[in-house]
Amino acid sequence: MATKTREKFATQVNSEILSAVRNLAHSEGRQLQALVDEALADLIEKRKQGRPRANVMAAYQASHEKFGALYKKLAE
Repeated sequence: MATKTREKFATQVNSEILSAVRNLAHSEGRQLQALVDEALADLIEKRKQGRPRANVMAAYQASHEKFGALYKKLAE
């Protein structure tokens, strides 16, 4: 994987959110900056498309294929 240029920036974050993200990074054995990159990329993709992300729709479609008849019965 090619190394991408990184840029430092400073901001303020709710302390509870920051603590939760730090704990998540620690539990996953990842760096905090990797989670921030992932979260920002997800936000950009979500806002850019204005619709559910592709992986969300794929999960929905798979669920609908498997449980479509059940969903229909529940809706009745």
